[in-house]
Amino acid sequence: MRLDHDGMRAAAEANLGATADESGATDLVFDKGSMVLAAAPEDMKAAFKRVKKVDGYRWVMINEADLFAANTLSLGSKAGLITPDGKVLKAANLPRRSV
Repeated sequence: MRLDHDGMRAAAEANLGATADESGATDLVFDKGSMVLAAAPEDMKAAFKRVKKVDGYRWVMINEADLFAANTLSLGSKAGLITPDGKVLKAANLPRRSV
């Protein structure tokens, strides 16, 4: 089932205990890091650009059907991919600190 942005937000809040990111850097925060929502393939490029600036574990929430579109954008980003029901499609890694 494909969810829109509002549907993703509601599912993340219900399934993952996510809450709004008070800083505005991402859409939501939860116990495993910060999350940006990408409800459609055309939203993904902006989502990965936005999440790249976030410290700590970072996630892009996608509809599972969009995995192939998101996978190429996720390469090198250290961002994980997660579905609205909490299924991890790609684990998030901590970005390396610049020296």
